Amino acid sequence: MAGSHSDLHSEQGAVRGDHPGRAANPVIKIRDIAWLEFDKPDLVRAEAFARAFGFQTSSRGPDELHLRGTDSGAPCVLLRRGDRSRFTGIAFRAADEADLRRLAAKTGSTVQPLPDDVGGSEVRLVDPSGIPVRVVAGVHDLPQLPTQTPLLVNVGHDVIRANATQRPPRAPARVQRLGHVVLQSTKYVAALNWYLENLGMIVSDFLFFPGQRERGPAMSFIRCDRGSEFADHHTLAMALGPANRYVHSAFQVSDLDALAAGGEYLRDRGYFRSWGIGRHIQGSQLFDYWRDPDGFLVEHFADGDMFDDSLEPGWAPFTASGLAQWGPPVSGDFLGTSPRGARAEALSILRALPRRNEFDVHRLIGLLKVARS
Repeated sequence: MAGSHSDLHSEQGAVRGDHPGRAANPVIKIRDIAWLEFDKPDLVRAEAFARAFGFQTSSRGPDELHLRGTDSGAPCVLLRRGDRSRFTGIAFRAADEADLRRLAAKTGSTVQPLPDDVGGSEVRLVDPSGIPVRVVAGVHDLPQLPTQTPLLVNVGHDVIRANATQRPPRAPARVQRLGHVVLQSTKYVAALNWYLENLGMIVSDFLFFPGQRERGPAMSFIRCDRGSEFADHHTLAMALGPANRYVHSAFQVSDLDALAAGGEYLRDRGYFRSWGIGRHIQGSQLFDYWRDPDGFLVEHFADGDMFDDSLEPGWAPFTASGLAQWGPPVSGDFLGTSPRGARAEALSILRALPRRNEFDVHRLIGLLKVARS
């Protein structure tokens, strides 16, 4: 297949009857992801990991913690004290408050003010998977902070660094911004269409379970539609699975050295690397995945693809070996097949199969093939 679609970013394009990957007339077109929200029982422990991972603290109270990157904008992550650790929602940034009013009218919602420390307004929605979604506008932008300067690199015979050494410090990688979130859904197609139709997002790449191309996609990498302006390959990724849940989130750092040295810093402090370092296929990012103390998966990334609205979706089989161009083999921890995750995964499957949703026995067979391929 290689080279048969040389004008695409994927070796395979769509065939007749495939999902188009975009809505004909979306309600609005969001500009970006804004922040993620979690409950945490121990905010002190959560902040210690966050600082080691490379966040800055923008606001701290007895029951709430806001984490930011070095880019200007809203905080990346909002943590609230809760009796257990859980993902509680996602916020996307609209172009303006007129878009909020349009979205509210279409969805039967209302435009509400956000708290004074955040500023602006929001529309609160819930996607078909039950994930709380805020769409916000007019929020206060935090000022830009100093970031890590990418190292000058000699490439082949092209010498741009001479009479100078490279000494990247083994220090926390300074997170620049929130790049994307990955969710799993038992109602994958319904949820996918909801984001395309209401928020105007468009699909960059589809993955299908091995041997199940005719049943349509089982995962999608979805970007913001900014017209001719470039956007991240994916701001949201969604996968069909046995539960409606957060999978991981990704935060940009300056370059490979920041990512690698930051990983050494985390490892030296006893934190658990789930998978990395490597380079993805869909999105092309350099990646390094870590578990926070509560078990949530977070990613450092650098050098991701940027697309405008002219590129159509690529199609590829969903395989474990196809998740990276290079790097160590995908880990059982990342796939949920390690002893620490297998029991919870099995319970999710047992709960999902009797219910009326898109995750049926045939899709379970396809998912099991992913981990073995």
